[in-house]
Amino acid sequence: MKMLQLAYANLREHFLTTALSIMLLSIGVGMVSFIVTVSEQLNDRFNRDIRGIDMVVGAKGSPLQLILSAVYQIDNPTGNIPLSEVKKVKRNPLIKYTVPLSYGDSYNGFRIVGTDTMYLNHFNAKFREGRAWGKSMEVVLGSAAAERLGMGLGGHFHGTHGFEEEGHAHDEMHYDVVGVLEPTGTVADRLILTSTASVWDIHNHGEEGEVETEHTHEEGEEHNHHEHEEEDTAGEITALLVKFKNPMGLMQLPRFINEKTSMQAALPAIEINRLYELMGIGFSTLQAIGILIMIIAALSVFISLLNSLKERKYELALMRSLGASPTKLFGLVIQESLLLCLAGYVFGIILGRIAIMTLSSFGEEQFHFSVTQSGISPVEIWLLPFTLGVGLLAAIIPAIRAYRSDISTILRNE
Repeated sequence: MKMLQLAYANLREHFLTTALSIMLLSIGVGMVSFIVTVSEQLNDRFNRDIRGIDMVVGAKGSPLQLILSAVYQIDNPTGNIPLSEVKKVKRNPLIKYTVPLSYGDSYNGFRIVGTDTMYLNHFNAKFREGRAWGKSMEVVLGSAAAERLGMGLGGHFHGTHGFEEEGHAHDEMHYDVVGVLEPTGTVADRLILTSTASVWDIHNHGEEGEVETEHTHEEGEEHNHHEHEEEDTAGEITALLVKFKNPMGLMQLPRFINEKTSMQAALPAIEINRLYELMGIGFSTLQAIGILIMIIAALSVFISLLNSLKERKYELALMRSLGASPTKLFGLVIQESLLLCLAGYVFGIILGRIAIMTLSSFGEEQFHFSVTQSGISPVEIWLLPFTLGVGLLAAIIPAIRAYRSDISTILRNE
């Protein structure tokens, strides 16, 4: 214990060089911890949202934009597609099921998505309270949307045109909350879900300039009205999520849709892999920078210990003459380095967590996506021996020099 106290006293005596080494180590550890945690959680979230979706059909444009807007709800749609063509795609025997999506409105930053109950089934969504929509203008709130909006069963609100909070409000009609979902860990948590009929009604109503204050249509009449409208195929939707029966659909349908229709078919697996490649380059670069900073910090530790030995050679010689063995001097230098690196690791983990909380707050406001970290993560576990290993390597040469110091020569020169 006395040797450990002496190591601490030596580090405190050289405060500036010690602080510089700790700062460099902290930045390196914090960057690596932050980048690995964020990249893992982004990959996990992307994979969960895309699971079970083989193809997305939408208006022609950027395939990646179509995937981001239809699956992840984090981009603007490429446009609308006619029901007449959608109906032909849905009839294909290679398709297991489809999920229509219609959107363009939001409420306090949360998107209002018109779909059918297959969307809930696809994400295995369970109701915390209430039920699914039964008629036009009834909505179901995702768990995160309900929490952030502070709204539950019986609530009602007016949607806003577009995805910005300051857009034009549809004051003539309001949505009624009839259900709230349990957390699913998917994009459904961040959405306000309703029927396709609701999206059609709110926009058709706005275009006709009518004012309606009561929604007293019978459920059966409402359903028949919109079912008949879909049969006429006069309407439009924004996108269609598709699940194939077998791999033959993947081989035949995308090419047919892209070449023979006015729509485009995008394959989520391909587009997200491209996005991963682009993001991976950035993440790998930042991670490499973090490791490089740690290596620079190791050099700083090495130089600091080497200079400290030169300054303390007479002190070390006195310790030897008073009975301290070469092994104890070797251990003293190693302990100094490990103490320094342990401090850098602790401050680095704190720095990384502060960065994660900052990003989470920003992401929650902008994209309703948060990065969470509870407990000790795997990256924090392996960073500890890695950081201590860096310190150990940096201390080897100074420790050997302390071990081999010739006390008679040092004392004679003094």
